Amino acid sequence: MWRSRNIATLFVVVILGLASTPIIVKGMRFDLKTGATKCITEDIKINAMTVGKYSVVKRVQGFSLPESDRVTVRVTSPLGNNYHYADRRDSGNFAFTAGEAGDYMACFWAAKQSPQKTLSIDFEWKSGLAAKDWSKVAKKGQVEMMELELKKLYDSVTTVHEEMYNLREREETMQHLIRSTNSKMATFSFCSLVVCLSVAALQLWHLKSFFQRKKLI
Repeated sequence: MWRSRNIATLFVVVILGLASTPIIVKGMRFDLKTGATKCITEDIKINAMTVGKYSVVKRVQGFSLPESDRVTVRVTSPLGNNYHYADRRDSGNFAFTAGEAGDYMACFWAAKQSPQKTLSIDFEWKSGLAAKDWSKVAKKGQVEMMELELKKLYDSVTTVHEEMYNLREREETMQHLIRSTNSKMATFSFCSLVVCLSVAALQLWHLKSFFQRKKLI
């Protein structure tokens, strides 16, 4: 009885910890030279929501960005399907539900200029639980704060469960690879041993024949 209560208490503490853990979304700023392409990848699970936004940093605030300093953006799936394309834009955003699991790629390209210039781009990419706008959910559904927290908690637990399932699949794949590698190494070692013993036996036979011809033995 005491053990069951401890397990239940531990489970509640873990769940509350997950609920109180803030969602960390990392934005980035990177440099892109004109005439060059830079790609960024994001590992996204199937049926997961993903959103992104980008903008070219203006050198002089208050003035519009020249046409030559705008970028072309393309987001593709692991199988090469296009999910977003924008030509010569100074800013933009995209949102979609992943139809495939794997590394999605966002590529930025700037037209060639002479002399070459360096553009700075602000880029933010969120996927999965971090991509949900909880303020809109609360406003649309007219839910109370506790219900909203429960929704966040449910999504957190679902995300953790999916991560554990994916880790288990990767572990099984690695174990299969290790077993296959060990089997191949054992076969290779056995063949090497057979070859070594055969060469040793051949050398002994050759030496014995040589000494017999020379009548040394």
